[in-house]
Amino acid sequence: MAIPTQPIHDAAEELLAQVTLPKRPKRIVCLTEETVEVLYRLGAGDLVAGVSIYVRRPPEARKKPRVSAFIKADFAKIEALQPDLVLCFSDLQADIAAECIKRGLEVVVFNQRSISEILGVVLALGALVGRESEAAALVGELQENLRATARRAADFPRRPRVYFEEWPDPMISGIRWVSELVTLAGGEDIFPELSTGKLAKERFVDPAEVVRRQPELILASWCGKRVKRDEILARPGWEDVPAIKAGEVHEIDSTLILQPGPAALTDGLADVQRHIERVAYR
Repeated sequence: MAIPTQPIHDAAEELLAQVTLPKRPKRIVCLTEETVEVLYRLGAGDLVAGVSIYVRRPPEARKKPRVSAFIKADFAKIEALQPDLVLCFSDLQADIAAECIKRGLEVVVFNQRSISEILGVVLALGALVGRESEAAALVGELQENLRATARRAADFPRRPRVYFEEWPDPMISGIRWVSELVTLAGGEDIFPELSTGKLAKERFVDPAEVVRRQPELILASWCGKRVKRDEILARPGWEDVPAIKAGEVHEIDSTLILQPGPAALTDGLADVQRHIERVAYR
């Protein structure tokens, strides 16, 4: 007995013709700083429902419920906010992201490591919340600031050698976007070959190698704690490092330079260039 195929065909066509687009998020929990700043700068700050304890920019974002540190989160608080999207960053928040997914939450994890990827995330966030034109404008603004910084650096009489320290024990050199910002600001990163390492252990530094490469400027930003400048100045065997001899050891606020978003490409970059320029003209 023949089975009629037309009804099956019609049902399939009807099913395939249905396309359900994901809804724009209305309540977003941001577990790192940079996505908060981007959303506010896109005019979508009202969508931010919860933030990390480290959020600084803009000031009004500090009034939002705080639900996480960098590698820890209060999942009950996150769920209570009823977010329709949770934004995370990097492999360091993989466990947080996995737990949110297990709890039925929508999660997007970004892993930007370079200036170009930071700008790309701005565009991606704009697309997620329907602010594409605002995101494109923000990217253009950030790019122009980067160009202006590079033009200023082009007038420096020389490019000082810079050691950027992200952590003291074990010593970790700067991540890729930091290395790129040092270059744009007019300096020469002494560990450029390490900057592309995506894992922190790929950027471990031998103290003796810092001495061998003779930095003229040491910039330090220890994520989550203040830099102990006196400890760096007193490191054994570093007495003849030019930066140590000249006292050119300075902290860059980690909330500016170690978050891969607008702050790093603006105020963080300006702080880096300020130090490089002084050494370049010394």
